[in-house]
Amino acid sequence: MTPILPLLAVAPLVAGLVGPPPTGPAASGDDRQAVTRNVRTALPSPGVVQHTAAETVAEQRRVLAYWTSDRMEKALPAGLLGAVAKIGRLAGGALPLRLTLHSRSTAGPAARGASSASPASAPGVNTSGARWTAAGAVTRTTGRVFFTLGSVDYVCSAGAVRSQNMDVVVTAGHCVKDGVGAWSKNWTFVPGYDGGRRPYGVFTARRMYVAEPWSQKGDDSHDVAMVAVNPSPEGHLNEVVGGQEIGFAQPRGRRAFGFGFPADPPYDGEHLIYCSGALHGDPHNQTRDQGMRCDLTAGSSGGPWLSSFDPATGQGVVTSVSSFKYSDDPGTMYGPYFGDQARHLFEAAQRG
Repeated sequence: MTPILPLLAVAPLVAGLVGPPPTGPAASGDDRQAVTRNVRTALPSPGVVQHTAAETVAEQRRVLAYWTSDRMEKALPAGLLGAVAKIGRLAGGALPLRLTLHSRSTAGPAARGASSASPASAPGVNTSGARWTAAGAVTRTTGRVFFTLGSVDYVCSAGAVRSQNMDVVVTAGHCVKDGVGAWSKNWTFVPGYDGGRRPYGVFTARRMYVAEPWSQKGDDSHDVAMVAVNPSPEGHLNEVVGGQEIGFAQPRGRRAFGFGFPADPPYDGEHLIYCSGALHGDPHNQTRDQGMRCDLTAGSSGGPWLSSFDPATGQGVVTSVSSFKYSDDPGTMYGPYFGDQARHLFEAAQRG
């Protein structure tokens, strides 16, 4: 497991694309309980490690009470925690070292409430980092994640995806579990976060899922997690904010839009920021990840990458999440390729 720069969702339709849950009026409380009882009787998916979070009403209330506005404001951008460097030499002699947790920009801490980026006049097809000023579904389905590891509070990014149980969030593995180390506590998802506002409420984690290669080895090629969240008083996550499609085994090298809430300078974590461009492979051949030119900083970990994205509607297909940057190329973000293992995670989460 190599330390990284802290950057700190059914049946197949086509080419690995996973379809939406049934649509219609919001389910009643009894219906929701029936869904939960039924999906938990399913056998676990292969290669998936799961963890039970806040299942009882008392646990959910405790987590919601924990996240005061003050705690959210002071939460630190998350990266790989307690990582031990494994440095290999490149052909040219450069070290593919990835920076450790809490490495900060030399620009110094950003002032809270500062402008996080110059707003883009219109969504660009190629940008390394700009404020998302258009509307659309992505403004509802993307949000911030708040969680605790040890005695420290952290923040990541994540996205809501359409699922059978209507409750699945996709994010980075290190935003849920510290590789071979501990699971996070007090895990919550705030969709549509903007400037401290929580327009669609807060969703607590019910169950968390990571891949065995991440849990056992901290394998960066599998730095992805799926979380089944509890319904809020307004309903299931997909009922409240909708959800993006999620795809697996998609063609490599496609164009994508990456979204998140970077919190290190020049950003402040308060607004939705995006990158967009063509994807390419890992030039160091250390992972199966794909890279994209992107200036997003700590706090953007776990933010969704959407292919086939329509800026007019804010809809696309989630095919990766923000994971890490190499220290010799801080202008490129890498995200895990969603293959069979990511599909197994999603299958488990939408039953969880």
